Amino acid sequence: MMFETQDLFIKNTGDYTMYRIPGICVTPNGVILAHTEARFGRGGDWDAIDIVMRRSFDGGKTWDEPSKLVDHADFGEGPIHNCNTIVDPINGVVHILFCFNYARAFYMQSRDDGETFTQPVEITATFEAFRDEYDWGVIAIGLPNGIQLRDSGRLVIPVWLSISKTTSHRPNRCATIYSDDAGMTWNRGEMIPDVVPNLNETGAVELEDQSVLFNMRNGVGVQRRVISVSPDGIQNWSVPRLDPMLLEPTCQGTIFRYSWQDEGQSRILFTNPNNTEGKDAKGSSIFRIRQNLTVKLSYDECQTWAVSKVIESGLSGYSALAVSPDKTILCLFERGKPDGSDTDDFLTLARFDLEWLTDGQDTNG
Repeated sequence: MMFETQDLFIKNTGDYTMYRIPGICVTPNGVILAHTEARFGRGGDWDAIDIVMRRSFDGGKTWDEPSKLVDHADFGEGPIHNCNTIVDPINGVVHILFCFNYARAFYMQSRDDGETFTQPVEITATFEAFRDEYDWGVIAIGLPNGIQLRDSGRLVIPVWLSISKTTSHRPNRCATIYSDDAGMTWNRGEMIPDVVPNLNETGAVELEDQSVLFNMRNGVGVQRRVISVSPDGIQNWSVPRLDPMLLEPTCQGTIFRYSWQDEGQSRILFTNPNNTEGKDAKGSSIFRIRQNLTVKLSYDECQTWAVSKVIESGLSGYSALAVSPDKTILCLFERGKPDGSDTDDFLTLARFDLEWLTDGQDTNG
C-alpha cells in the first residue's frame, strides 16, 4: 500500500506570483509531464501567464527543474491559459492545446517525451465555426486533458465558450472540438444542449461502449456535477443531468480511466473538492469552500461511485489525474496552507496505488 505527496510548484518562486491550473500526463515511454499556469501580477485569470513544465523519469519520485513550455511574451499582452494534453500511445505523441487571452487557440505536439515541442499552430478558426450558433466573446479549452478514442484514434477535447465580452466568463456553454487526422486539422462538434446554464471546465472519458461522457462543472449553484453523453464524442449529446453522488462546490474536477474491462475490470477515477459547505472567501452564493479533495472510483461506467478516499482534507482546488505504466495513480492538485490563510500556495503531487485507494472499501464492483 502506497500514498506519498510532494510539492512540485510553490507560490512566489521562480519569478512567479503563483502556480495554478495543474495538468499531468504520462508519455508512452513512461515519462511524466507536469504542467501549470505560472502567473505574474496578482495571479488572476487575466494577468500575464506562462505555461511551465517539469518532467520525471522515475515514476514521479524525482523531477527536473521547471522549464518554460509557452511564453506569453511570444503572443503579446494577455495570459496563456487552459493548457491541455492528449496522449497517443500508438504513435508516441503528446498533443497539447492551449489558449491565449481567451480569444485564440493553438496546437502543438511532442514526439520525444516532452523534451521538444513543435511550434504552436493557431486553430482559432475551429472556434470561429461556432459563431453562427453562438457568437462568443470568450473561448477556453476544457481542463486538464482530452482523450483519444481507442478504436478510431479520434482526438476529442472539451471546450467552453461565453458570449460575455468582459472578464466574467458568463454566461457560457460547453462543446467539443476533435481531430480525425492525428492533430493536423481540428473541427467543431456539436454544443451540449442548453438546458443547464453556465457549464464549463469539462472532463471527458470514453466508456466501454465507445461513447464519450462529459463531466462538467456546474455554475448555477446546484451542488452536483453535470453529465452528458455522446455516442462518438462529437454529436448527439444527451440532455445534461445531475450526478447525485458527485458534490459540486463550483470548481474544476477531473475524470480519468484507470483500466478497461479487457484489463480485468472497468475502473474510472474522479477527483474534486468534495464539499458543499460554507462560502468561499468572496462570500459568493454559488461558490463553496474548496476543500476536502477526494478521489472516487466507479466500476460501472460512472453510474455509481463505490469508492471514495480523501487526498487532502484542507484547502484544495483544481486537480489533474494520470496513471503511470506500473498503475500508480498520479494526482496533481492545488493545495492551500494548513492554517487556512491562503488557498493557492502549492501544486502538490499525490502518488498512490489502487490498494491504498480501495483499502477497507467495497472492491467487488
